[in-house]
Amino acid sequence: MHPPLSDRFQRISTFIFDVDGVLTDGSVLALETGEQPRTFNVRDGYGINRALKMGYRVAILSAQNQGGVRRRLEYLGVRDIFIGASPDGKLAVFEKYLRDNGLSETEIVYMGDDIPDFEVMQRDVLAACPADAVDEILAIADYVSPRTGGHGAVRDLIEQVMKAQGQWLAWVQEENENLKND
Repeated sequence: MHPPLSDRFQRISTFIFDVDGVLTDGSVLALETGEQPRTFNVRDGYGINRALKMGYRVAILSAQNQGGVRRRLEYLGVRDIFIGASPDGKLAVFEKYLRDNGLSETEIVYMGDDIPDFEVMQRDVLAACPADAVDEILAIADYVSPRTGGHGAVRDLIEQVMKAQGQWLAWVQEENENLKND
């Protein structure tokens, strides 16, 4: 049995996100060139950037490998990007990431939306998902964002963790100071 969600939020040091269906709405535009562009929510991006600036780790774990996705994530400041991993290999990549960074599962929140995320989300992580995740993921999630993938679910999760840790107001105050100085 897990401790209350608010206690688990307080332990989080690292966010790990899937891409398709979490950072995007899962839609893919198939172009004649073979490219498959995706759209990202700027509020999710802002949340990721601010989480990094507040000292949290952010990692991306996705089976899809599209150059535009990597560029967007690098622009936001994400350094730990694992894209192109086979859906069967997410757990192995996850375990290696924890070992390489000296992290325990209890300080991780993992947000996924579909079957390839299932194994990782069954670990002792705080399992989170967007409101429109598949039924199997909704059934095992510790936290279900009221927002859908690609439409603020990532930002919502970051806010919930930061509020539980008393970091949210610090973020808002810092932003207000930055606006005054501009």
